[in-house]
Amino acid sequence: MLERPQGGDTAVLVGLDFGRKEAFRESLNELSLLARSAGVRVAAFIEGKRHTPDPAFFAGRGKVDEIKAKVHETGSALVIFDHALSPAQERNLERELDCRVIDRTSLILDIFAQRAQSHEGKVQVELAQLEHLATRLVRGWTHLERQRGGIGLRGPGETQLETDRRLLGARVKVLRGRLAKLTRQRAVQRRARVRRDVLSVSLVGYTNAGKSTLFNALTHAGAYAADQLFATLDTTTRRLFIAGAGHITLSDTVGFIRDLPHSLVEAFTATLEETVHADLLLHVVDAASSSRDQQIQQVNAVLAEIDAAAIPQIVVYNKIDETALEPGVERDECGNIARVRLSAKTGAGLQLLREALVEAAARPRQNITHSEADASQKAYASE
Repeated sequence: MLERPQGGDTAVLVGLDFGRKEAFRESLNELSLLARSAGVRVAAFIEGKRHTPDPAFFAGRGKVDEIKAKVHETGSALVIFDHALSPAQERNLERELDCRVIDRTSLILDIFAQRAQSHEGKVQVELAQLEHLATRLVRGWTHLERQRGGIGLRGPGETQLETDRRLLGARVKVLRGRLAKLTRQRAVQRRARVRRDVLSVSLVGYTNAGKSTLFNALTHAGAYAADQLFATLDTTTRRLFIAGAGHITLSDTVGFIRDLPHSLVEAFTATLEETVHADLLLHVVDAASSSRDQQIQQVNAVLAEIDAAAIPQIVVYNKIDETALEPGVERDECGNIARVRLSAKTGAGLQLLREALVEAAARPRQNITHSEADASQKAYASE
């Protein structure tokens, strides 16, 4: 299994700007939030600029020396790069810095491992971890040399590397089988909802946009909500009654983030299926975030990756209590509610969202077309 950061670890964070400017600064701030969400104490930031990554160390030799000095100065046991490192780069950096080195993907995987509560969530996290670990099984480790022959030393003719890969492959196969079973169970539950003609609504959005707070405000479910990244990993579905709309099912799902590892998206297919098969998506946006437009784009990119881009959306601008915005709605060119401004924390504007759900429930499902969804997305993307 992956070597995880330990609670209370002190770390040096490293970010290199490859010409992304504002996106670089936002990504580095996000890395700090990710580290703190994992229970890591941030000792220092190291920044730099490069045109391309160094093949051996990702950062240049001078920058590696700077990182090494900062590690010794702060007594840090961990260095976290805000980038995806190759197995060779990770190994070279660990040898050079004499401490553990992880990248953004490993950090996100660690947070997922800490937060998963349900059996399904734990299976999905383990699958993602094993698939990531498989890319780290590279030649060069001392214990991976071919076993030598001799009395008491003859092995099956298999390197330790081959053994590790075989065992990993067997475990991955078992986990995929379990997820397939869970997927079939979810399919049965969805068919039952369709037979009852219940509107299926799924909350999506960038991590920490306030999805769980909104979910609790609408359903009084008491789902875990916190001001931290990836507070929710396990999908929670509740049935609620809205006057004028009848019963609907509302699902709270895992948040998205920039550069979300594909292995995580793939492993969480069973959870994200609630999004793929929803009749309507409530795309929750942190209205107080200066990067809200970029976050909207990142969420839509993941929705496209899981074939959910054409599902109708209502964009919910949350946290207006932290801005000068007032509760309100905006309609698209078809006259349908496309945006709702509210505060899930204070309750301001919640009734407007309920009214939007009443309108959505009244429209024949087959008439909620992909073109309308595309028009709605273009409306807020141009903002």
